[in-house]
Amino acid sequence: MVNIDTVYQKVLAFANKEQRGYVTPQEFNLFADQAQKEIFEQYFYDLDKLTKMAGSTDEYGDVIDILREKILIFESTSTIAAGVISNNDVYRLGTVFSYGGVPKILEEVTYHDLVEMRQSPLTRPTLTRPVYARRGDFIIDNPVGTAAHCTYTRQPSKPNWSYVVVDGKAMHDPFEKVNFELHPSEENELTYKILKFAGLSMKKDDIAKGGQGLETLQVQQEKQ
Repeated sequence: MVNIDTVYQKVLAFANKEQRGYVTPQEFNLFADQAQKEIFEQYFYDLDKLTKMAGSTDEYGDVIDILREKILIFESTSTIAAGVISNNDVYRLGTVFSYGGVPKILEEVTYHDLVEMRQSPLTRPTLTRPVYARRGDFIIDNPVGTAAHCTYTRQPSKPNWSYVVVDGKAMHDPFEKVNFELHPSEENELTYKILKFAGLSMKKDDIAKGGQGLETLQVQQEKQ
């Protein structure tokens, strides 16, 4: 978890240098949400890319482990009853499985394939070969006869630098804040991304380019 006030103070320190600009709490919260979403989504892109590289296990093993550790923060489980996942914060579905003696992992197929499989006794899903298909928010078919469960990844909570106005100035309210949920190692990248967004918003090219440059350097160092 990254303290949102720490990041805000860093952004202000960069942006206010030589009185070049001020980032309001409202602006910061918008930029903070966008920055967190971009970093979070990049985890999946990088993980997919690295795991697909031939012979990547040894060369990129540490980086892959780090990415999985960062994603693990957002992983959870849920039950599935009547085709509906009980939790409403599912972002990426993981493994679908069932209990009933020995846990069984359900193989995912397309809805089209499931329709065709059901047409023949030879291919129809069974207790020994359970499958499922997704159609919108519904999980279809569960021949194991018990409630299914699933692992999933949720999105990070929306960050919020909360404040109260005192003598016309925004003062941080630590009791209502919502910190970034990303791994602590993301503090600098969050700062640089938000700084870049702030520079673009204020039409200050030096701030935007400075944030972009620092962000690029940070990402390069992480992937070395």
